[in-house]
Amino acid sequence: MSDATSASATPPGDALPAHPRLSRLFRLQFESAQNAWVLLYPEGMVQLNASAAEILRRCDGRRHFDDIVDELQSLFNVQGIREQVAALVQEGQRRGWID
Repeated sequence: MSDATSASATPPGDALPAHPRLSRLFRLQFESAQNAWVLLYPEGMVQLNASAAEILRRCDGRRHFDDIVDELQSLFNVQGIREQVAALVQEGQRRGWID
């Protein structure tokens, strides 16, 4: 399946932001105590797995969603990850991590 095909697989009600940005209520940082990237917010912390951290590190409001996908595919020498990246961005929107 091509990226163009998978783009149409996104449900209509789940529009992706063109330039995803981490909400200003959250701070993304590496925590050496956990040896992991975390999202910090006033009530606590979310520990991220490596792939989620790589995606969220690029959600800076400047990069276009498609550029994020392209960058990750190039970085990890993989293809066809658009749907997985979209799923994380949508989950981030649902949880309020991403504006």
